[in-house]
Amino acid sequence: MSSLTLSLVQTALVWEDKAANLQLLETQLASLRGKTQVVVLPELFSTGFSMQTQVLAEPMNGPTVQWMRTMAQQYQLIITGSVMIQEEGLFYNRLIWMLPTGELGHYDKRHLFAFAGEDRYYSRGNKRFIASANGFKINLQICYDLRFPVWSRQHATDGQPEYDLLIYVANWPERRRLAWMSLLQARAIENQCYVIGVNRVGEDGHQIYHSGDSMVIDPLGEVLFTKKDEACVHTLTISKEQLQAYRRQFPFLRDGDAFELLP
Repeated sequence: MSSLTLSLVQTALVWEDKAANLQLLETQLASLRGKTQVVVLPELFSTGFSMQTQVLAEPMNGPTVQWMRTMAQQYQLIITGSVMIQEEGLFYNRLIWMLPTGELGHYDKRHLFAFAGEDRYYSRGNKRFIASANGFKINLQICYDLRFPVWSRQHATDGQPEYDLLIYVANWPERRRLAWMSLLQARAIENQCYVIGVNRVGEDGHQIYHSGDSMVIDPLGEVLFTKKDEACVHTLTISKEQLQAYRRQFPFLRDGDAFELLP
């Protein structure tokens, strides 16, 4: 039965300074060579949660995505995290799933944080993206998506769940940390899956403090890891066998409601 080793990078981000952020993250990636299969970076890891799309956004062949490709190939890792992307005149908060082969997939954030004006600067996505790694199906989402459970809800086919692991990358402020932690646990319980949330630490350019609280949660809702206030890199292995055993013992998903999401 398969297992998957992942590393969570909870780090401070230098406001709107791509070079500084990528240099810092490269050091952390180098330390993970041979130790992990998937590395999860925070939301907008190269810039912070900035609205300066006209200045900072890049095309898909730009330097930040190319940096991810180079790092994934050099250290033989899957790397995921979101980047400010410009495409066909629009801007996206785009989560990149970069393979060591240089191939990639992506997910565009659906729920834009209007409270901070994100909806005025970015365009929303309308398609989920389910990645795969070592026998695990992985649903990739971004920050504010966490508040909207229908978007992450399992779609079972012939009784088989759509995914095994739900990942959220975030810039989630400390002042709303209770919501962050509670909703991550809720998503694990209701979808009978592992959940990983990776958040940044430190103040951003608006003096908003982020306490991290990155988490790993099992399908029972039990917290396997969390860390507050400190930058850290945490590596752990999750088991497909344990997940399937739990789903067999408690086949709750088959009793769920059928629904269809509108664009």
